[in-house]
Amino acid sequence: MVQTPTFEIENTFDGLVAGVDEAGRGPWAGPVVAAAVILNPHCTPAGLRDSKTLSEQRRKELASALWKVARIGVGLASVEEIDHMNIAQATLMAMSRAVANLPAAPTICIVDGNLKPKLPCKAYTVVKGDAKSLSIAAASIIAKTTRDRMMRELAREFPQYAWEKNKGYGVEAHRHALETFGVTPHHRRSFSPVYNMLYAESAAPMC
Repeated sequence: MVQTPTFEIENTFDGLVAGVDEAGRGPWAGPVVAAAVILNPHCTPAGLRDSKTLSEQRRKELASALWKVARIGVGLASVEEIDHMNIAQATLMAMSRAVANLPAAPTICIVDGNLKPKLPCKAYTVVKGDAKSLSIAAASIIAKTTRDRMMRELAREFPQYAWEKNKGYGVEAHRHALETFGVTPHHRRSFSPVYNMLYAESAAPMC
């Protein structure tokens, strides 16, 4: 049974509460994207849930509705930043950037997971927050739809990897394309499947 998020966590705080979540920690390619969302409790789209429990079409519909009625900030960390500092730290950086890009400064941020980004306001972490908090659920939808759109754009540049379908995750078709066509500038070289391929190529005898 899918858990329905509520405003229960948000209602324990005074002031503007922003939910913060990310998308794209696990893929082999593309940036990690975070979103921060301040909802209006009196004008909140119905059906907000953890983005992973929604169809792609439903996520798009809810994201479109959110952009009309919520205050939203989006931030990302590039592949280069992921490789330089590791995915966990890059994710926290993307979250900090998302909060900084909000059109209004939040009083409190509630962050999905158990890692806390550096923020100019108080922050609290909530494990599985996207299933508990409407604000975090909204952030998960914005982060996911934003990143999916970016991967579809990258797929036009590198169609052989089918990123419009797999969004850079390590599915078998992506692995096969990586083995066939090699590593692109958008692949995360610090991730072991990509790193191992580069290492194998560098160790191959010259001919």
